[in-house]
Amino acid sequence: MILVTGGAGFLGSHLVTQLLDMGQPVRVLERPGTSLDHLPLHRLELVSADIRDEHAVRKAVSDCEYVYHLAADPNLWRRDRREFDSINRLGTIHVMHAALANGAKRILYTSTESILSSPNFNGGAVEKLHLKASDMLGPYCLSKFQAEQAVFRMVEEGAPIIVVSPTLPVGPGDRLQTPPTRLSLAFCRGELPAYLDCQLNLIDARDVATGMILAMERGKIGIRYLLGAENLCLSDWLNILGAETGQPLPRWKVTYSLAFTVAWFSEMWADYVSGQIPMATITGVRLSQRNMFFDASASLSELGLHPRPLREAARDAVAWYQSQQWL
Repeated sequence: MILVTGGAGFLGSHLVTQLLDMGQPVRVLERPGTSLDHLPLHRLELVSADIRDEHAVRKAVSDCEYVYHLAADPNLWRRDRREFDSINRLGTIHVMHAALANGAKRILYTSTESILSSPNFNGGAVEKLHLKASDMLGPYCLSKFQAEQAVFRMVEEGAPIIVVSPTLPVGPGDRLQTPPTRLSLAFCRGELPAYLDCQLNLIDARDVATGMILAMERGKIGIRYLLGAENLCLSDWLNILGAETGQPLPRWKVTYSLAFTVAWFSEMWADYVSGQIPMATITGVRLSQRNMFFDASASLSELGLHPRPLREAARDAVAWYQSQQWL
């Protein structure tokens, strides 16, 4: 049996679909209240539990030889910042400990590219990059960094854990609208009056799912596999989306200082008034100052992963937005 935590999410739903299409028996762990209508529930086993509940996690991993841990909070803002730590760090520790205690043969932990850049990072390979807590920007990044550090400590003690770090996932299927999709959708709707140009590495979410399967099959313990495709400036990605929707690039390109001010006021409004995800986040704006161009060629070559062109990802994403009546 294969367990996928967060199997109803953007990456998780693609992973579950691919595993089922391979004929694999799949159990999905998702938090109570999560929408599951898009999953083929008749083909899988479902466990409704929160990864912060250690006892429930132990029951969920029972009899699972392979565990894909994707469940996390991918947003850059939460009204209660402490939840980043409880979900992303402590939840990861619960899943790892439960899987190891259950005798899992292989475990895959999903990290993030958001923690891979530092003030001195000049771009390039990150498979063996050493990071520091002081390099992290905001509570989301810190929680994912600390989770990854905990995982690597388990690896040093002999745990069979493979680590993958997807870059920004795009494409169809993001029902909960993670930050890259929220930005892309706002542009496609003509609701993005200005933009802060920055460096990105993008990859289709379906290719991330394929990369996870390949990493589980072929990955070496203790290596951070970077699942990324193309390095683009944000304006390049918006132009690719614009070719599918007819939307022109926003007229104004904002400065960092203005973007930071907008993010600060947006978060203040979200914290004390609306309680809704802000239009811009401080962490997101600060990350825009970092070099987020990465060289994933070593990881892709070792795993045998060949990501599709981003124009295909954009075309399918726009078609999917239309099918959801979001445009």
